[in-house]
Amino acid sequence: MSQTDARPATLPDPRRWKALIFIGLAQLMVVLDATIVNIALPSAQRDLGITDGNRQWVITAYALAFGGLLLFGGRIADLWGRKRTFTVGLIGFALASALGGAAVNTSMLLGARALQGVFGALLAPAALSLLAVTFTEAKERAKAFGIYGAIAGGGGAIGLILGGLLTEYMNWRWTFFVNIPFAIVAAAGAVLVIREPAEGRNRNKLDVPGVLLVTTGLVSLVYGFTRAESAGWTSGSTLGLFAAAAVLLAAFVVVELKVKAPLLPLRVVLDRNRGGVYLSLGMAVIGMFGLFLFLTYYLQIVLGYSPVLTGVAFLPMVAGMITGSTQIGARLMTRVPARYLMAPGFLVASVGMFLLTHIGLDTSYPALILPGLVLMGLGMGTAFMPAMSLATHGVQPRDAGVASAMVNTSQQVGGAIGTALLNTIAASATTTWLASHATAAAAASPEAAKALQFQGMVHGFSTAIWVSFGILVAAGAVAFTFINAGRPDAGPGAGAGADDAQNDAVPVLVH
Repeated sequence: MSQTDARPATLPDPRRWKALIFIGLAQLMVVLDATIVNIALPSAQRDLGITDGNRQWVITAYALAFGGLLLFGGRIADLWGRKRTFTVGLIGFALASALGGAAVNTSMLLGARALQGVFGALLAPAALSLLAVTFTEAKERAKAFGIYGAIAGGGGAIGLILGGLLTEYMNWRWTFFVNIPFAIVAAAGAVLVIREPAEGRNRNKLDVPGVLLVTTGLVSLVYGFTRAESAGWTSGSTLGLFAAAAVLLAAFVVVELKVKAPLLPLRVVLDRNRGGVYLSLGMAVIGMFGLFLFLTYYLQIVLGYSPVLTGVAFLPMVAGMITGSTQIGARLMTRVPARYLMAPGFLVASVGMFLLTHIGLDTSYPALILPGLVLMGLGMGTAFMPAMSLATHGVQPRDAGVASAMVNTSQQVGGAIGTALLNTIAASATTTWLASHATAAAAASPEAAKALQFQGMVHGFSTAIWVSFGILVAAGAVAFTFINAGRPDAGPGAGAGADDAQNDAVPVLVH
């Protein structure tokens, strides 16, 4: 050990704020890529002749690879080093994006999306754990995580805006090519600016059985929800996938209890604060993805917005997220316990969701959609910031990567579940509504029949948004019940060791 190791907190990295720029840029690229392709998908489908049955795989291939491999990526970051994993993830993501932009057929595009997910699973946990070990002073960390939380929360909406602009004014392929400059700048910044403490490396061997079990288990779970959208919830294939996921994940827990160097030390998730963050954040993302999905369709199909105007319509939500994260969450995090930010944040977001359940065929954007989006953004931004910080609360440095990966896993799995679950609910509600109005539709003029079709669609969207509202309320209850960490400034002194910090119920990272 060097003679400076006894007082690391007194020597913060002088380039830490520059490092945050490149870490944030990489996170923005990964998050927006989850939604930027959505708006471009119709154009890509026409250009490449993708069938209706295969088009969902452009989204699902990314989510399956990303969600299924995140824990593996987090542990790789702990083994290889976070900076190296971060850089490899960026370069690989750029190459996969170039392959997607140059795709000449369906298989090439789906393969590129899966590769993006693989390298995203390396990149995302490395980015968050780098942030965790770079900012250790409570107030600085609150600001850093506030910015990171705003990026993580608003990146999806920014993806919708950027996707609309690129698709409408350039070409769908640019929704892939745009990642390349992001990745090059972030990789160059990582090499030149980012440093990581050498003592945080995990030298244990990789838990191969754990990797195989959790990856196949999560893929089965995500694919089960995706399959339910087309085959139905009670079909043999859907139930089989859910059963396989349950068996594989149960076996994973048994293996993790017995192996010497587990992929996911159960102490990471059994801590009530971290467990509360992973569960409540995953639930909130289920509701949030539902909003993106249905509001995008509603604005374009029912209200007739263009792709660009649809993206612009989400800007108030992005502004709300940034405000909630940096001005509310970051300012209050050092003054009040985290659950008094997360639980009210989720509840404020649920009020915005409640407003959006009242959409109709001619809903006014300024009167109803705008305030709903602003409340959603403020609430989620306020809750995301302490969630990102608490995700690595009290973990040993060698577990920082896998603890960070759990945040992204909860988001990706939550997003995939939300898309499939809420889409199925909306489709079922629309079918039921149209069936009950079939007589009126048969006797209606073409214009009236189209209006009835739209009304059924809006009824389905509204029903799914009601479910999202309930899930957000439940997320607030989970956050308030499980999370009991105190104020960050109540933590141990700068020189506190990792073992001491683990016993303190405060969201202070040690290194």
